[in-house]
Amino acid sequence: AYLFEPSILQGIRLTLLLTFLAVGIGILGGIILAVMRESSNPILSTASRLYIWFFRGTPLLVQLIFWFNIQLFIPTIEIFDWSFRTNMLVTSFTAALLALSLNEAAYMAEIVRGGVLAVDKGQSEAALALGYTPAQTFRKIVLPQAMRVIIPPIGNQTISMLKTTSLVSFVAAQDLLTRVQNIYAKNFLVIELLFVAAIWYLVMTSIATVFQSWIERSLSQTSTPQRRRFSLAVGRPVKAEQPS
Repeated sequence: AYLFEPSILQGIRLTLLLTFLAVGIGILGGIILAVMRESSNPILSTASRLYIWFFRGTPLLVQLIFWFNIQLFIPTIEIFDWSFRTNMLVTSFTAALLALSLNEAAYMAEIVRGGVLAVDKGQSEAALALGYTPAQTFRKIVLPQAMRVIIPPIGNQTISMLKTTSLVSFVAAQDLLTRVQNIYAKNFLVIELLFVAAIWYLVMTSIATVFQSWIERSLSQTSTPQRRRFSLAVGRPVKAEQPS
């Protein structure tokens, strides 16, 4: 009876919005952090290491509660001649998005860095020899080749983020779990409504898994298979067929 309750559907929309925004911001931040980490500038490299160390080393729930209560530390925010109360700018949705995206950027940085390291250094050296700048080399040569390594773990992170958004119920961000809690706080159908939440999370993660599998198959089909040169049975060269 509650599967298609309007309040539940609104919570699903907010859950999906938080997921896509957090992953999108996390990917962008992860690329920047990965570039900083591999930079020859010690200041940039150290800043990236400290960021990743902090956000991966502290629980996401702690970060979420911190951003939700930031007004206790910074009551007002002043921009030029304007002054704003912090709790008006950092709402429960904003606090949830800040915590999820900043935390996700730390994990995405390691994913992007792993993909970049998987690309042969000779590619970068050849691009620099042809007159490409380091930024052009990364954007046009390294990153497109690294995407084949990067995309599968990004899919896993997206699926994980769908479920991680349930933590924002601690700050009443009105996601799917928060809506469920609001309903069972009134009618006491706790188990029944938790089943409703579980069903919707399963539906969303299943769709995301199918989409991820489709992307991985598409990427695998772009690689050109090499012709088999030796017979596996006897280990002798196989004569190539002449074109008709």
